[in-house]
Amino acid sequence: MSRIGKKTIEIPLGVEVKKENQKIVVKGPQGELSLEVRPEINVEIKEKTIRIFPQENLEQEKEIRALWGLTRALLANMIKGVVKEYEKKLQIQGLGYKVALEGNNLILNVGFTHSVKVEAPANIKFAVEKDVITITGPDKELVGRLAANIRKIRPPEPYKGKGIRYLDEIVKKKIGKKAIATE
Repeated sequence: MSRIGKKTIEIPLGVEVKKENQKIVVKGPQGELSLEVRPEINVEIKEKTIRIFPQENLEQEKEIRALWGLTRALLANMIKGVVKEYEKKLQIQGLGYKVALEGNNLILNVGFTHSVKVEAPANIKFAVEKDVITITGPDKELVGRLAANIRKIRPPEPYKGKGIRYLDEIVKKKIGKKAIATE
């Protein structure tokens, strides 16, 4: 038995969940998300709860138990996302590094000869306040992946700490050549 998979998911007010064959569609105040469920996993929607369980003859297989818990976690994240959006914050550190918002796109000037343009996917919003970029959206995976891709443009370097980092990320700084040579 999957410990995560056997938990039921409560559907809050204002959220509508529909099942169309193996596709689950979740609508809420912040948007609409959908998930294609594997055929080995059954999803049962009753009143204000969702129950996920594997097909009876496949309950003991390790891969199916993993998919069972994964499906439950993905559906729970979708329901949370359409109620209250997920958000990631990035901070830009470095002399002359700038970020600007142009429409719904980010323009990053982070030490390259050209500026880098990051386009926002559907349902994702950017906000810029001084050197902090806030990414919000109902899809947890998409918000996290977009934040990771923006960070990858100029990751923080270990000697001075310049670059793009998560707001709460701590970058361990290395000792430079000069300090090592004097020891």
